[in-house]
Amino acid sequence: MKLRVLGCSGGIGQGLHTSSYMIDDDILLDAGTGVGELSLEEMHRLKHIFITHSHMDHVLSIPLLVDTLFADLLEQPLLVYARTETIKILKEHVFNWQLWPDFTELPNKENPSLKLVEMNPGDVVDVGERCIEMVNVNHTVPASAYIVESEGKVFAYSGDTTTNDNLWNRLNQYPRLDFMVVETAFSEEEIELARLAKHYCPSLLAQDLKKLNHKAKIGVSHLKPGDEAHIFRQCNDQVKGEHELCHLVTDDCFQI
Repeated sequence: MKLRVLGCSGGIGQGLHTSSYMIDDDILLDAGTGVGELSLEEMHRLKHIFITHSHMDHVLSIPLLVDTLFADLLEQPLLVYARTETIKILKEHVFNWQLWPDFTELPNKENPSLKLVEMNPGDVVDVGERCIEMVNVNHTVPASAYIVESEGKVFAYSGDTTTNDNLWNRLNQYPRLDFMVVETAFSEEEIELARLAKHYCPSLLAQDLKKLNHKAKIGVSHLKPGDEAHIFRQCNDQVKGEHELCHLVTDDCFQI
């Protein structure tokens, strides 16, 4: 299983793109601005998108992507998996013929170029040799993490979340965890804002990592632009070497 970081920033700027991670060459976890890093040839290989939640920095490339690939999707639609609540928001506020055409009805309802597939926490979708489980997390809107298992290796992506037990308890039920991407949006000085926005800051992340029984490599993501180095130093200070941390950047690749 290969992981490519298309976007992992908490904002935009030169070289900075919002959340999107490619598994092998056909699966996306979230579809933020990072999707624009792909070539047209790479986009044509995409078949499945798993969305963590409805916030714009995680979904905004979906309408542009399906429009770009429209001609190629007439025989095999692009499949977007998301919670029931997220799909409702996408239908009402994105694919509504006002903000964007409804590609779930184009070229017609019987043969759409986009299918929105409801997936709820606890559900598992098999894509080839990869099993992808949705896990409930704690954010300002209904949100999920994903756990991907392939050939005995396990990868987890937190999406946006803050202090919770559910994600860590579920991860502990797996026999191993090889790599995890977890957000830390705010610095320690902004801990109250982190609590209000339901994101991690370094100390909140460190507290939750103590719930994890596995000693996994942790990729830190979603850091606010301009504050990345400071937040990552604080993460290392708080975690105290209990896990190997790496500061993710666009186009990082990992073989899991």
